[in-house]
Amino acid sequence: MEHDDLPALELAFPGPERDRGVAAILSGRKTALTGLLEIYEHAGEAVPVAGQRFSVLDSDGRPAVTIEIVEVRVVPMKEIGDDFAHAEGRGYADAAGWRAAHEEFFRSDGVSEFLGRTPVVDDDTLVVAERFRVVASDAAGRP
Repeated sequence: MEHDDLPALELAFPGPERDRGVAAILSGRKTALTGLLEIYEHAGEAVPVAGQRFSVLDSDGRPAVTIEIVEVRVVPMKEIGDDFAHAEGRGYADAAGWRAAHEEFFRSDGVSEFLGRTPVVDDDTLVVAERFRVVASDAAGRP
């Protein structure tokens, strides 16, 4: 499959947060990501499935790395454990640190603006927890 044929995946919003996420993927520190199920539903997007590949875009909208989803779970926030938190590659000490950061992001102005309201984020809030592997880095699609 050509790099240009892949669906795009944009982490967070363009800027420092996205840049840190892309760098963490490229370094191998980040092998998991989390999305708010409500965002997928609001956007009319299907939840990713294992085997699906994405072109992860940098803050300038350029392909930076191609990933392949290896596992997808839709779970309440309370079910995210330390192992998954560490796999997010953002330096979270444990699931509590992961949760605090994700609650802050999910309640951010950008997410609230997209959804048209601030989402409820609690133990039972459903998240899409994905694990992935890098299949190619850079816009040329070379490993």
